[in-house]
Amino acid sequence: MDATWPIILSALAMSGIVAARYAATSGGFAWLTERVRPGHYAALRPQIGREIRWSLWSALIYGVPAGVIAWGWQEHGWTRIYTDWSALPLWYLPVSVLAYLFAHDTWFYWTHRLMHRPRWFRIAHAVHHDSRPPTAWAAMSFHPIEALTGAVVIPALVFLIPIHVAMLGCVLAIMTVMGVTNHMGWEMFPQRFVHSKFGDWVITASHHQRHHERYRCNYGLYFRFWDRLCGTDRGLGAF
Repeated sequence: MDATWPIILSALAMSGIVAARYAATSGGFAWLTERVRPGHYAALRPQIGREIRWSLWSALIYGVPAGVIAWGWQEHGWTRIYTDWSALPLWYLPVSVLAYLFAHDTWFYWTHRLMHRPRWFRIAHAVHHDSRPPTAWAAMSFHPIEALTGAVVIPALVFLIPIHVAMLGCVLAIMTVMGVTNHMGWEMFPQRFVHSKFGDWVITASHHQRHHERYRCNYGLYFRFWDRLCGTDRGLGAF
């Protein structure tokens, strides 16, 4: 077999995994929406179809670098992913998750702000904002250019920050669930949590809804840190 085929197969397999993860998570929360708020998405079926089509392209783009890195890790020991629980102190496990989330959030905040520059918005980011209002299917609804900016983050971090493979799974799970729940178009968390001291620093649908309402604010992915530091936090949207 040609030496490039295992890399291609790994990339395709990872794209399939990303697409399946998207379908399961977005589909699950769309089902929950129908149960909790019957008819909430009833008038949005054409929009949802568009979101799914763009998201499947995004899954392909996300899967390519992830598949190449997975192949390199398994075959050649690339990356700083480790499997031995005793390789680093146990206290480092949650620290590594937080480090990845903060680094990803930082990258997302600044690239997201860039995507709201008129030229880049017109070329790429308008695809995501065509979801009015966003639904559970919109989390990966990106133009391929924007998908590329998101696809490189975690593959780059695994070369820089050591992380146990199980903790990497936690990072990916948090990334997927928060991406979907922040776009559902309704707030699933209790108001006492959203308005708590912890909720003041963590992004939920209420915070991201304000971004889809006003565009030029609330750019974060997981945390409100950069929005607050840079004066772009405009509070919570109304549901």
